[in-house]
Amino acid sequence: MDVKTMIEQGKTFLGIELGSTRIKAQLIDENYQPIASGVHEWENRLVNGVWTYHLSDVWEGLQNSYRDLTADVKTRYGTNLTTVGAMGISAMMHGHLAFDDNGKQLAEFRTWRNTTTEQAASELTKLFGFNIPQRWSIAHLYQAMLNKEAHVTDISFMTTLAGYVHWMLTGEKVLGVGDASGMFPIENGNYNAKMAEQFSAVSNGIKLDDIFPKVLNAGEYAGKLTAAGAKLLDPTGTLQAGISLCPPEGDAGTGMVATNAISERTGNVSAGTSVFAMLVLEKELSKVHMEIDMVTTPTGKPVAMVHCNNCTSDLDAWVNVFGEAIGAVGTNVSKTDLYAALYNAALSADSGWDGLMSYNYFGGEPITNLEEGRPLFVRLPNAKFTLANFMRNLLFSAMGTLKLGMDILTIEENVRMEQLFGHGGLFKTKGVAQKLMAAALDVPVAVMESAGEGGAWGIALLAAYVTKTNKTLDDFLTQDVFRSAQAECINPEPGIIKDFEIFMKHYKQGLAIQKMAVANLR
Repeated sequence: MDVKTMIEQGKTFLGIELGSTRIKAQLIDENYQPIASGVHEWENRLVNGVWTYHLSDVWEGLQNSYRDLTADVKTRYGTNLTTVGAMGISAMMHGHLAFDDNGKQLAEFRTWRNTTTEQAASELTKLFGFNIPQRWSIAHLYQAMLNKEAHVTDISFMTTLAGYVHWMLTGEKVLGVGDASGMFPIENGNYNAKMAEQFSAVSNGIKLDDIFPKVLNAGEYAGKLTAAGAKLLDPTGTLQAGISLCPPEGDAGTGMVATNAISERTGNVSAGTSVFAMLVLEKELSKVHMEIDMVTTPTGKPVAMVHCNNCTSDLDAWVNVFGEAIGAVGTNVSKTDLYAALYNAALSADSGWDGLMSYNYFGGEPITNLEEGRPLFVRLPNAKFTLANFMRNLLFSAMGTLKLGMDILTIEENVRMEQLFGHGGLFKTKGVAQKLMAAALDVPVAVMESAGEGGAWGIALLAAYVTKTNKTLDDFLTQDVFRSAQAECINPEPGIIKDFEIFMKHYKQGLAIQKMAVANLR
């Protein structure tokens, strides 16, 4: 069956992911291959000290990305997209999205990027004996209580960004278990009952089952697209109601699916605006670590997650400056070629200590106890200040905080990794970040041909799985989706490992400079 016929007969699957800097709609065929896409660029806002997106921006972005997708379908295949076999919504995890009985938003959407819940996160971690990171939804809720914010008493429903969009499209207040595990600790596929009782005892009797979405595993029924939901996504009225949706998931879960890293001893590293590594565990960790999140796969398996708020934002800013400099002398170069040239330059950097140091902290970074970000680049007067050394330093900086967390898992907890699958914007320039990441984490890093498709492809696969639940998700991915997938694996190189160890020695020492900048540079 050709692609046009698949589209017209509704034998395709649609995934939409709301990432930090773009909203991507991905259409895949019945062989799970991408056939069309649409993208909308957007940015979070810093409003009164809060990182946020307006909900009007959410719908403008969703409509634009979907319209871009339908235009792509029309251009490529000469037909209109009216329906699909199933669809799904994914988005950045965590944060605070609260509504009253009438569906009115009660406070600004507080995203994962905010580091304003230190007191709540600390108190809940002690109460539960379980690490509650600052960005988790329960930390935001409890901090609002500690701050005596008036809206708390009016909360009827609280969810994540993916859960909110799914609710608007279907009327169903549900959430995939992976995304739910970033709201509150999960046990046996649901919110941890003991911890929920403990929270109720310190929160004037709030019962999470009353205000949090119902938790679903991958493949479970999650509702259908309503007429109102179809109109929200496609104001032209072309998209038909009645499409089945998979449980909404977080970007961590879709990253695991997109890299086929959902079984024990597999893992992936996602590197974009933020960077996080996720390792599917064979057993529980021996103790609580403030630097490690415990979340789950989309099927509820325990996952150790090292999440760092900052990754490519500082890199991107420097690349833009270089682009401006090139443009100022009247030369044009594509962004793809510019990134390739600058990233590849890093591979010819000098060995040993070059006297350069950078910190990529656009926002706060809980792993290093920083409430705010101050991107910094410093160097010794006698530093080897070359383009190659500078670019390697920026790339190493994007991996520095991740390394601090990963050492806890691999050294203290003796977690074993056979290899990591890399995906995200950092890996777009072939081979460079992959080679440096392999050395930084001292583990082979594989990048699949499909890695560039990202979370939108991952949630489209979860949508397709709704029709394949006679198999486990693991079997569906291994036997159907990735059966003939090609991956390029790079092993750690001893020389780069040594260079990164030298970098990390000075990186740790220089954190004092970063903390002084936060305290004094305003």
